[in-house]
Amino acid sequence: MERDEYYMKLAIEEAKKAGEMQEVPIGAVIVIGDEVISRAHNLRETEQRSVAHAELLAIDEACRSLGTWRLENATLYVTLEPCPMCAGAIVLSRVERVVYGASDPKGGCAGTLMNLLQEERFNHQAEVVSGVLDEECGAMLSEFFRELRRKKRKAKENMGKNTSC
Repeated sequence: MERDEYYMKLAIEEAKKAGEMQEVPIGAVIVIGDEVISRAHNLRETEQRSVAHAELLAIDEACRSLGTWRLENATLYVTLEPCPMCAGAIVLSRVERVVYGASDPKGGCAGTLMNLLQEERFNHQAEVVSGVLDEECGAMLSEFFRELRRKKRKAKENMGKNTSC
């Protein structure tokens, strides 16, 4: 577990980078053995690409770095439970193990809504470890969305003040 916490802290560092860019703070790190193969954070808003999730960016970088699409001995650490798109990419890239922090009650596909990572009808399943540093990961996301709602409320209030009849 200490090993998982160490690498999850690296994923949290990536998530913080995303948050500083006004992106949803999600970070991912891919490790083989004791070597970090890739790191990434959410870039959907920055790149205006729906597929710029931390997990997909990390998988893409790892594949390029290793020169193969098969990540058979890899562990993916991610601060938020993977969505259906990311879970599909994890299965298709043959990631061996997925360790995530916070559960996602609205889109989690590693055990919360469903578990695509361990679906026996697929030709590959990944081991799943959930809840690693979940409080820290969840708090980071909660604070980001709380601040986003506050900013939207303030902008709406300011719009009302600037409207003249």
